This record gives sequence, C-alpha cells and structure tokens, in this order.
Amino acid sequence: MSSVIVVTPLIIAGWPAITAAVTAALGSLGYAVTKDTTSRRRIATDGKTRAEIEVEDSEILEGGGATGEEFVVEKDGIRAVFSRDARGALKLCMEGEGYSKPELRKIGEELIGRVTQQFVYHKMITELKERHMVVVDEEVAEDRTIRIRVRNS
Repeated sequence: MSSVIVVTPLIIAGWPAITAAVTAALGSLGYAVTKDTTSRRRIATDGKTRAEIEVEDSEILEGGGATGEEFVVEKDGIRAVFSRDARGALKLCMEGEGYSKPELRKIGEELIGRVTQQFVYHKMITELKERHMVVVDEEVAEDRTIRIRVRNS
C-alpha cells in the first residue's frame, strides 16, 4: 500500500532555522554569505535597483531574532537581504546595479523557492525521523521536485 502526500510550504520557525535554510539553499547556487549590510541603507543614492518580496505564508517566531536582523548573500553584483518585517514575516530585498526591477524580482522569487524547498525538506525529514519512519529512497527530478519514499518501521 502506498500514499502520496503533497506538502504545501508554510514557513514558521525561528531566525536560526531560517538562516540555516537560506545557507543550505543558496550555497548550491553560488551565493556567498556577507556580514556587510551597510549598502542596504545607501541603496537610494548609489544607483542600484531594488526589489522587495514578502514571502507568503511565513512567520519568524518571536525570540528567534529581532525585526532588524538581516542575513545577506551576494553573487555577481546581486545582493539578497533576508529579514523579518514588523509583522514577523520573512522578507527578501534584492539589490543590483544593471538589473531591472522585474529581473531582480524573478531572481528573488527563484531564491525564495529554493529556500522554501530547503526549509520544508529539512522539516519533513526531521518529522519523519521523530516518528521513527525510515527513508527508503529520495529522488530529485529535473524540475527540482523531490520524491521521498518512506517506510513505517
């Protein structure tokens, strides 16, 4: 007997879990973590284009990071700043010189998709292990769909 479960992504976690998902997802895309967040405040005057994306169905839990906390990654002149807004939702600000707003938004939405997938994957594997289920097989399709076969032990 087998079942198919479709997981609808919902990100509810503390800041450390979010930053771990960002690091895991974006490292494979060639982004590097940076500590410098000063350019975010200069963006209006330095000629870079900026696009902001709020991640739907996300909530960064209280006590897991202040609203001003940021996680910044860069690649090829593009800077992605992940942060928590005043309502507790995950927000992504894409910045880059020589890119249009639609281009930055498209790149940002791809990043958010990867982060969401990584977050949900790790959450799912953790839950399966806690319920003493055995992962029999994992497969990643060309479209990045992940199929996980499990057995109840």
